[in-house]
Amino acid sequence: MELFNTSARTIIPIKRCVTFPANTHSNGLWNKTDYWHINATLPFFNFSFPLQNYTIPVLEVEMLSIFFATQISHFFLKMMGLPMFVAELLAGIFLGDGVAPRFVDQYFEAVFRLNNQDILGTIALFAYLMFIFLSGVKMDLSIVFRTGFKAFHTGALAMVAPLLLGAGAQLLVSQYWHLNKQENLQLMFILTTHAITSFPVVAVLLEDLKIYNSELGRLGLSSSIISDILGVVLTALATLAKLWDKSIALGFLDLVLVTVFTLVVVYVARPAMMWVVSQTPEGRPVKKIYISVIIIAVMFSAVLSNWYHMTLMFGPMVLGLAVPDGPPLGAALVKKFDPLVSGVFLPVFVTVGMIKASPYDLKINSNVTKANAVVVGVVILSKFFFSFIPPIFSKMPLKDSLAIAFIMSYKGVVEMASYGIARDSKVIDLEIYSFVMATIFGTAIIVPLAVRYLYDPKRKYAGYQKRNIMQSAANDAELRIVACINRPDNTLPIINLLDVSCPTKENPVSVYVLHLIELVGRATPVFISHQLQKKTLSNYSYSENVILSFSHFQRENHGSANVNVFTAISPTDYMHDDICTLALDKLASLIIVPFHRKWSIDGSTIESEDVTIRSINCSVVETAPCSVGILIDRGHSESLESMASRHASYRVAMIFLGGSDDREALTFAKRMVNDSCIKLTIVHLVSAAEDKEIEQWDKVVDHEVLKEIANIDNNNNNGGHENGNVGYVKETVKDGTQTAAVLRSIVDDYELFIVGRRYNLRSNLTSGLHEWSEFRELGVVGDLLASTDVISKASVLVVQQQKLSS
Repeated sequence: MELFNTSARTIIPIKRCVTFPANTHSNGLWNKTDYWHINATLPFFNFSFPLQNYTIPVLEVEMLSIFFATQISHFFLKMMGLPMFVAELLAGIFLGDGVAPRFVDQYFEAVFRLNNQDILGTIALFAYLMFIFLSGVKMDLSIVFRTGFKAFHTGALAMVAPLLLGAGAQLLVSQYWHLNKQENLQLMFILTTHAITSFPVVAVLLEDLKIYNSELGRLGLSSSIISDILGVVLTALATLAKLWDKSIALGFLDLVLVTVFTLVVVYVARPAMMWVVSQTPEGRPVKKIYISVIIIAVMFSAVLSNWYHMTLMFGPMVLGLAVPDGPPLGAALVKKFDPLVSGVFLPVFVTVGMIKASPYDLKINSNVTKANAVVVGVVILSKFFFSFIPPIFSKMPLKDSLAIAFIMSYKGVVEMASYGIARDSKVIDLEIYSFVMATIFGTAIIVPLAVRYLYDPKRKYAGYQKRNIMQSAANDAELRIVACINRPDNTLPIINLLDVSCPTKENPVSVYVLHLIELVGRATPVFISHQLQKKTLSNYSYSENVILSFSHFQRENHGSANVNVFTAISPTDYMHDDICTLALDKLASLIIVPFHRKWSIDGSTIESEDVTIRSINCSVVETAPCSVGILIDRGHSESLESMASRHASYRVAMIFLGGSDDREALTFAKRMVNDSCIKLTIVHLVSAAEDKEIEQWDKVVDHEVLKEIANIDNNNNNGGHENGNVGYVKETVKDGTQTAAVLRSIVDDYELFIVGRRYNLRSNLTSGLHEWSEFRELGVVGDLLASTDVISKASVLVVQQQKLSS
C-alpha cells in the first residue's frame, strides 16, 4: 500500500504487518504491554500512551491534540484580531515536523502515524463534504438576479481578470524556464484555483470580522457569489474538457450524466423538499426521517460525482443549493449539523491539511517554484487591483474600496481542500502543495488585519448630528421613530405606545417599523422594504400580521402618522447594526426596542426570557445614533381606543429625578397632553439634602424644563397641583430607600411609567439602589419598576438621550 511518509516527505510504498480486522479498542489504561513509549530529549519528558495497534485511542488522541493546539493558539491570536482559521493553520504547523521542537516531533511520529492517517483523512474529508453541502444550503442563488452592478462587476472582474492575466504569465514563465507538460498542468490548476473567490470562505471571514451585516459585508457576499458561480462553471467545463481530451466518448458520457444529475436535482429533489416544507406546520420541526433521507442523498451525490469524474464536492454543492434556505428545512439542517461540522470536524480538516505541508518540501531555487511564485503573484495582484476598480468607480470611499479588494483576495478552507485533493490524486506534487499552503497562511494573516485597519463599521456614526426628541420638538419637526419588533406579541404594546404619543397634524410622527428575524439556514442577510416590495416572504407569514397591524394604525391616524414597514433577516449578533443603520438613514430621533422579558397578563410572573434580545438592546443602547427607548410590557394590553370608548382615562406617570435622560423622557411625555383621554402626572423627586454629585448647570436646565409644565417656584415645598390633564407632584426623599418606597406606593395608580435611564449618574436619590440593579440597560429607576419584586400591570418606557460622539 502507499502512504504518506512524514519523515521523508514523500509518498512511498511500504510493507507493514497489521491485524485484520483492525483492533479498535485497547485493553485499558493499566495494560503496560500496550503502551507506546515516547522518549524526548528533555530529561523530564518520558510519557506513554496505550495506542499500539488500536485505532480508536489513536484517533481520540489525534483529535484532542488538534483541539488543544488550536484553542491555545487562538487564545493568543484573537488578541491580535486574527480569526480561528489562522489558529487551525498554526496548530498544523506546530504539530507538523517542519518547525516543531524535538519532543513534539516525537509525539507526532507516535500519534499521527502512518496506519491511522487514512481514518483521520476520511473524517476530515467527510467534514469538508458536509461543510460544502451546508454552504450550498445557506447560499441564496436569487441574489444573483438582485445584485447591483457594483457587486456583479466586482465579482466578475475578480474572477475573469486574474484568470486571463495569470494565463498570460503562465505562458511566459513556461517558455522562459522550459517547463514540461506535467509542470504546466500543475501551474494551470494553481492558476484556476487561486483565481476563484469562494463564497463560503468570504462568509466565514466576514463573520469572524463581525462585519457580516454591514454595507461592506453585503457587497463582499454578493460579489463572492458571482465569482464562485463563475468558478464552479469554469471548473466543471475544465474537467469535462480534460476528459474530452482523453476520450471523446467518456467526455460525452460524463457531460450527459452531469446534465441528468442536475435536472434530477432541479425537477425532482427540489420539488420534493418544497413538499417537505409544505407538510411541516409553521413553528414545528421537520420530521427526522426527512433529514435522514437528505443526508443519505448527500452521500450518494458525492459517490455519483466521483463516478462521473467530477470533483467529489460537485454533487453535495448542487444538492445543497436545491434545499430551500431558511426555516423550516434549511434551518433544521444547519442547526443540526453546522455546530458539529464547523466546530469539531472542520478544524481537524484544516489542521491535517497543514500538517502535510512542510518547509522541507520547498525548493526555492527550482524552476517550478519560481514559475509558481510568479503566476500566483500575478493572480493575487490582479485580483486585488480589479476588485478595487468597481467600488472606487462607484464612488465608494478609498478605505472601503481597499477593504473589499482584500476581502475578495482572501483564501481559506475551500482552496485548502482543492489543493489537498489535488495532492492526494497526484495532480500537484508536495513542493507545489507546500508553496500554495504557505500563500494561504499568508493571506489568512494579512487580510483580516488589513480589513480591520481599513474598515470600522462604527465610523458611519462619527460626527452624527444631534438627533433626539428635544431637538425635534424645538424645531417643530415631525418625530421620527424606529420601532423594533422581535416577536409578534411586541406589536400591540408598541402600537399602544405610539397611540399614547398623540400624533396630530400639528405634531406628526413617522414610524419606521423594523421586523427582526433571526438568520438561520442561510448565509446572506436580507433587508426588505415592504413599500418597495409588496410581496412578503412566504416562509415568514407572521410578518404579514405586523404589516397589517401597523397599516391599521396608519389608517386610524390618517394625516398625522406615516408608517413604513421593513423586515431584516440577519444573525442576532448583528441585528443592532440593522436597527442603527435604519435610524441613521431615516434621520430618526428615537429608537424603541422591546424588553427581553415577557410577562403574564397580570404582570406578576415572567413567562419567557430571551437573552439574545437583551444583547441586541444593550448593543443598541451603546451605539445608537439617536435617543433610545426600551419598552417593558407588564401585561396591560388595553389600548387607548378601548379606554376612550368607555370614557376612562389612560394614566401616565413621568418620574423625574433630573439629568439629560429625564429631560428627554419628559419631552416625550409632554406630547401626550394633547389627548384629553390621557392623564399625565409628573412625579418630581428631590433630595432632602444638597446633592453635590449633580452639576449646577444640570439643575438650572432641569428647572427650566419643569417650569414649562408645573410653573415651579424654587421655594416650593412638598406638594402638587393639577392643570387640566397634567398633574405635578413633588416628593422630597433622603436616599434610595425612600425613592423605592415612593415608587412602590404608586405602581398601581398608572398604566404607563416613563423614566430616564440615568446610567452611571450617582445622586442621593438613588444611593444604595445601584448594588441591587439587575439590568444596566434600564438604569436604576427603570430596573426597579421592571423588577419581579414589584407586582404591577403598568408598562415602563426607559429613555436614554442620544450619546453624542466625540
